[in-house]
Amino acid sequence: MLNPPEQRLLDAALDTASRLPADGKYLHTVASAVMDIHGDIYTGVNVGHFTGGPCAELVTLGVAAAAGSGPISRIVAVGDRGRGVMPPCGRCRQVMLDQQPDCRVIVPDGDDASSVPARELLPYPSQHPDADPPRLLRFSPGHWGNVVDGVKTATTRFKDPAAPGPATLLFEFDDRYRSLPGVVESVEHVRFADITDAQAALEDCTADELRAALRSYYYPEVADDDMVDFVRFRVA
Repeated sequence: MLNPPEQRLLDAALDTASRLPADGKYLHTVASAVMDIHGDIYTGVNVGHFTGGPCAELVTLGVAAAAGSGPISRIVAVGDRGRGVMPPCGRCRQVMLDQQPDCRVIVPDGDDASSVPARELLPYPSQHPDADPPRLLRFSPGHWGNVVDGVKTATTRFKDPAAPGPATLLFEFDDRYRSLPGVVESVEHVRFADITDAQAALEDCTADELRAALRSYYYPEVADDDMVDFVRFRVA
């Protein structure tokens, strides 16, 4: 199931695909759309060629960069002639991991579509040693006020890795995106059952309350032995 911003992104890609020429002789057969941290959408199409023309996703990333976009939040590709959502190829997955590791990718999910983090598309990845991609730290829109006011300075993540350093704090409201420049100050890897009251106090609750909230609202599948990331951050 896609959320409203993801549906808008998919609709943009489908619209672009619908305008591809039917007699394109395999030159342009896939359309892609990306959404940046401002909620702006950019589209592009593949350039087929026997020498190995670029995929639609790579063309669209270039279009977005040329237009001065922010870091990419989401991406999707769809086939022409009603083929629907297409998963990215191996090369595109590697590019996304190296250049936009925190973006979400819309992929087929049975008769529907869903989005997954780009890093989950390559379970045993090889990352470019010189890659220094922009990082995103996503938040529920309900946290906007507390983050802006400096009340919330910690967050606990499961299968959503963060790294110390600059990051965009991204709040994905249904009708718009809001973002803040931020810094991840530290990341502690801790067993879920071992979250301490001192850590939880930074989120204004006890350890038991934090574990209950994480399971109720965000990570119902997390087990006591799973490792989570306790992230301290600040608005830059």
